[in-house]
Amino acid sequence: MEHAVPQGIPMALSIDIISDVVCPWCFIGKRRLEAALELYRQRLPEAPAPEIAYHPFELNPDIPRQGIPRADYIAKKFGARGYSAHDRLVHAGAQLGIPFAFDRITRQPNTLAAHALIELARRRGVQGAVKEALLKAFFVEGADLSDAETLARVAAGAGLARADAEAALADEELRRAVADEEERARAMGVSGVPFFIFNKRLAVEGAQPPEVLLEAMLEAEKESTAA
Repeated sequence: MEHAVPQGIPMALSIDIISDVVCPWCFIGKRRLEAALELYRQRLPEAPAPEIAYHPFELNPDIPRQGIPRADYIAKKFGARGYSAHDRLVHAGAQLGIPFAFDRITRQPNTLAAHALIELARRRGVQGAVKEALLKAFFVEGADLSDAETLARVAAGAGLARADAEAALADEELRRAVADEEERARAMGVSGVPFFIFNKRLAVEGAQPPEVLLEAMLEAEKESTAA
């Protein structure tokens, strides 16, 4: 049974983020959202903290579960540009405190298993921490996110029980549920990430500057209040 929220008590802004853990712009977008949240708190100090949820999206769903050599992936994706395509990302990351270390990455993973862990983390209340840990593991440490042992270790270090993480990685039903959620996002028209949805009504695509994200947050809140 649903209970109405008493008048006068503001509802927390909801922020749904569709992203992938091997998407560098998703890492940048996460940091820019964090900056926008700080601006939001300064603008509306009495407002409840926004409720953030991460949703799956695989940039490369056709990569096999065991992953592929990073060099092969780069050659296919960037061609003659090769690793020089990372220069802009390294610069953008440095401005946000992200020490991208693309040279440490040796394998390009299939990320379905990582998304299964992120979904389990949502159910356990540690989704933000696990998402952050997986991004850092891949982009800063060069960890192989196609390796189950590595995934379980990273998730456990972020607050998810090791046994739960290992069980999730072996749970084919959980993987199917994650894949189904991803298909719903694609059916909704999502083709690039990060993709932000504020209060289920206002969408912003891409790792936009904090000021743009703040504007979207305030607009979504205003629309919800007027509805």
